[in-house]
Amino acid sequence: METQVQEVLDKLRPFIQRDGGDVELVEIVDGVVRVRLLGACGSCPSSTITLKAGIERALVEEVPGVTEVEQVL
Repeated sequence: METQVQEVLDKLRPFIQRDGGDVELVEIVDGVVRVRLLGACGSCPSSTITLKAGIERALVEEVPGVTEVEQVL
């Protein structure tokens, strides 16, 4: 599962980096993917939208077993 999650994050990364941020996989526990938003994304007011509407939606759709994405500070 970790490889699949990383592949999806790698597809999303250019869009996040274009806005001055990045995303790092921290861990996966019982279908919950924990990520750290870096750079501009770490303090951006829209980071929750990026996390839930962008990253979570893509991972839930593309990786079987992923149920949620949480941000780790």
